[in-house]
Amino acid sequence: MKETRELNIPLGPLQNSVLASGDSTGEHMTLQMGPQHPATHGVLRLELQTDGEIVTSVTPYIGYLHRCFEKISESVSWSQVVPYTDRMDYCASMNMSLGYALAAEKVMGIEVNERVKTIRVMVAELNRIASHLIALATNSLDIGAWTPFLLLFQEREHVLDLLEELSGGRLLYNYIWIGGLSYDLPDGWTTKVREFCDYLEPKFKELNNLLSYNKIFIERNANVGVMTPEIAVAYGVTGPNLRATGMNWDLRKNDPYSGYETYDFDIPVGFTGPAVPGDCWNRYMVRIREMGESVKIIRQAVDRLPDGDVKEKIPRNFNKVPIGDCYVRTEAPRGELGYYVVSNGTKNPYRVKARSGAYCAISALPAFATGILIGDMVAIVASIDIVLGEVDR
Repeated sequence: MKETRELNIPLGPLQNSVLASGDSTGEHMTLQMGPQHPATHGVLRLELQTDGEIVTSVTPYIGYLHRCFEKISESVSWSQVVPYTDRMDYCASMNMSLGYALAAEKVMGIEVNERVKTIRVMVAELNRIASHLIALATNSLDIGAWTPFLLLFQEREHVLDLLEELSGGRLLYNYIWIGGLSYDLPDGWTTKVREFCDYLEPKFKELNNLLSYNKIFIERNANVGVMTPEIAVAYGVTGPNLRATGMNWDLRKNDPYSGYETYDFDIPVGFTGPAVPGDCWNRYMVRIREMGESVKIIRQAVDRLPDGDVKEKIPRNFNKVPIGDCYVRTEAPRGELGYYVVSNGTKNPYRVKARSGAYCAISALPAFATGILIGDMVAIVASIDIVLGEVDR
């Protein structure tokens, strides 16, 4: 799904001002944005140093939501860790549990069958769509667009209906288990998935007409918060935030898992149009285009779905886990999700360490969120799409 539309909207909005010229004539202040600020998308505090209306530096402070997920994992069994991974990124629970299941299966030497792999791909891409929809919805709301927010939340409900029918939960699923799945597909579920794909695809054009190419929306986002590929790599930024800079890097292609190498899909990257690669508008646009690619993957998964038992490889107990460790990474909606797990041969993991894409995105803020207006900080935080449950894990 490629965007080639051109608009004659000038680049470089208001932030090319006092800071760029070196003429410091404003009032120096320290402002606290959060931790209760609704546009920080959770309990995040940003300490802003300002020169008049210009942000000269930003320092993020985290830790207000620490859920101790990694430490708790040492005191529960391998299978009991799954519900905690669900709560890490509560907007993409399927993707969180998939990464952990793959890591645990690698330590245990478990190879799941093709049906399990295919269903996992389906639910992961459905959850990616739901996650991107809420990211775009809150992005529009943060800069004052109320109608797209309602529209996108309405479309997200269709995905939640599908996942609820599958697992019994609308937000937290406990569906992807070590060695398989908690339930097989309900009768007629794949038909509903096809219908949803047919329903969603025309909505991308509607959203582009309503918001993406809206003159005000572009002026609020174009050339704001430009993250260069060099900054992204230096800070370990991954996912849509990295691809928005123009870098073609997606673990589903570059280090595939769960059979992703057998699917035909493209990797959307940032492009020059009404904006420049790496800015807020491209970070927004990459997520729209990725949803179209997820629809393509889901269609292929439904078409190839094989028979099989989704529970045949689930261990009866976890008392004989081999001693060892491994690191497994997957492409979650907010970037590379890595799990480092260590087994000492007992029923509980010795160590579970998660690598969060949202954490790295926050860490990069001081490198590219300067020389902007105070109001632009809201747009930047919205565009990097963070979930604090994944950050304070």
